[in-house]
Amino acid sequence: MTRLMTRRTMLATSAAAAGLIAAPAIVRAATTHEVQMLNQDPNDRRLRNVYSPRILQVMPGDTVRFLPTDKGHNSVTVKGMTPDGVDGWNGKINQEVSFTAETPGLYGHQCTPHAAVGMVGLIIVEGDGMMANLEAAQGVRQRGRAKQAWDEIWAEVAEMGLS
Repeated sequence: MTRLMTRRTMLATSAAAAGLIAAPAIVRAATTHEVQMLNQDPNDRRLRNVYSPRILQVMPGDTVRFLPTDKGHNSVTVKGMTPDGVDGWNGKINQEVSFTAETPGLYGHQCTPHAAVGMVGLIIVEGDGMMANLEAAQGVRQRGRAKQAWDEIWAEVAEMGLS
């Protein structure tokens, strides 16, 4: 038996088909995040040489811009604190550097002249396997106040329910 398509059925079918065709176009737009490199924390004037924010969660495809808000700082990835196969970034002093997140995981970074005084930060790229390099990152030997800063960061990551 052949069923005749009514105008209402035809419109509903066409709308459903158009929705299926358009569905792949509904993709999350990449976001650009900014991390300031500062001489003083804007929320606690006692804290010096900091990244703001110190911990940042992003999605694959997002870009992180490190802004030299105050002079004398940079951002470079810490050796051993990136996912396997990822090189990271190596910013120059007083220069903006950008990083586009592609691989889920933890990305530790620091300011070359101020790492020993605790100017360190963490980028968390969400997705499958984002905590795969946690043990390796936590195992990187730190010096000076960087050790205390990383202990605080790892505690905060645990509080976030990520570790």
